[in-house]
Amino acid sequence: MAEFVQGMPCWVDAALPDVEAGKRFYGELFGWTFTDRGGDRLPGGRTRARSADAYSDGRLVAALTPKSDGRMPTVWSVYLATPDAPALARRIAEGGGQVINAPLSVGPAGSYAVVADPAGAVFGLWQAGEREGFEKHGEPGSYCWTEVYTRDKERVDAFYEGVLGFQGTDLPGIASEDFRMWSPRGTEPGESTAVGGRSVIDDSLPAEMPGHFLVYFCVEDCDEAARRAAALGGRVRTAPYDIPYGRIAELTDDQGAAFAVLAEPAGGADPGRAREDVRTPGEGDEGDEDGEEPGKPWPHDSPGPVRAPGDGPTSGPDAGRAAGRDLTSAPDTG
Repeated sequence: MAEFVQGMPCWVDAALPDVEAGKRFYGELFGWTFTDRGGDRLPGGRTRARSADAYSDGRLVAALTPKSDGRMPTVWSVYLATPDAPALARRIAEGGGQVINAPLSVGPAGSYAVVADPAGAVFGLWQAGEREGFEKHGEPGSYCWTEVYTRDKERVDAFYEGVLGFQGTDLPGIASEDFRMWSPRGTEPGESTAVGGRSVIDDSLPAEMPGHFLVYFCVEDCDEAARRAAALGGRVRTAPYDIPYGRIAELTDDQGAAFAVLAEPAGGADPGRAREDVRTPGEGDEGDEDGEEPGKPWPHDSPGPVRAPGDGPTSGPDAGRAAGRDLTSAPDTG
């Protein structure tokens, strides 16, 4: 049986203005090493764009890809596994979503598509061939969680549960907001099987913020990761605070791509902790050395993975191999 069942996040990548700068930032922050792709000449004088596969402890965890043009956001994107990308893309369109980039084969590695939910949050689909997805996840230095942020929870819940078959579990009171966890079809819904969640964009966040996915990476020390990100030129958007599942912070890298970090508590997550023992944003925090209020949402530099149709896809698990795009720097297809 494949490691990633339908709907499970199986890959993440970042679209950046400067891949080399991204390698420096994430190499220092997470200890990643990189293997470059692309750079060779194509017919017509074009050059394949240079992208980079990221590794943690020798295992594939993500990719950094170049933005095709200035219209594209600087952003981390998440891809959900599917055994049939064309069929799922059709169901997404029929269910009120949008197919931004139709399913495209990237050779023996697999096929991918870029889609959006009815509220505009963009995500990818990945149909595995030789490459199933990341080789390490849920451990320090790798992907561990994702949430979709929306202003239309009823419509979005119906979409993901109807089209992707997610089973939902509501967790009111976590971080003082309406929160829902999703488990894949065929599992017992709850914390132990959840693969992602849905948060509500409330009035504390900028009015112009669109629906978007937020990608989380696991770290050993959340506070140290936030300090290191700031020292590397990034920004602490939401300073570290505690939830029942650990300690989290929302950050941006030095190019503006938003992401979050999570450090699990010693002994593992404890959803049963008394509510009064868990700090929600702004409750009882004293701020950090830079003056941020822990848990307080800051204005978001990067509003999330919003991409206009035709702006071009991110790369999918076979980093940078989107064949057929008429770009000055074409991605690696070799």
